[in-house]
This record gives sequence, C-alpha cells and structure tokens, in this order.
Amino acid sequence: MGYRIVEIRHIRDYTVHVRFNDGVEGDIDLRGKLDGEVFEPLRDIALFKQLSLDPATHTIVWPNGADLAPEYLREKIHVEA
Repeated sequence: MGYRIVEIRHIRDYTVHVRFNDGVEGDIDLRGKLDGEVFEPLRDIALFKQLSLDPATHTIVWPNGADLAPEYLREKIHVEA
C-alpha cells in the first residue's frame, strides 16, 4: 500500500501541515503549485481553506473537485530538522 495522509491542517496562506500513515509529517507550501484549470480557483484563499481529508483516497481534496496525490505531497513535504 502506498502513502496515505492521516491528518491535515491549514497553517497559513497556502501552507498545509500533513501527517502520513508512516508517521512522517511536515509542512507543504502549495502557493506555486496551483496551476491548471482545476487548481487555479484555489488561488482564492477562501476556497483553498476549504480543504479536507478524503477518507476513501486518503489525500487532500477541495469542494471544486481538485485533489493532490499523496505521493506528490510526500515529495513536496518540508520536514523540520
């Protein structure tokens, strides 16, 4: 089984904190990642803040149908040393 997100939290602006099923956690700044038809609406911070954790796919989703693969998010995570 691949990576699964078990917890998400909006931190500030376009930064979210994620925790994976293997215990790895950290912050991800998605500001520069919001390109393309489905992601551009998320530049509206009010919509961006409506993120949630999908219990079926174990990743971040938004009401407009946007989602990000856990593997992609894992690559972008910034772990505090």
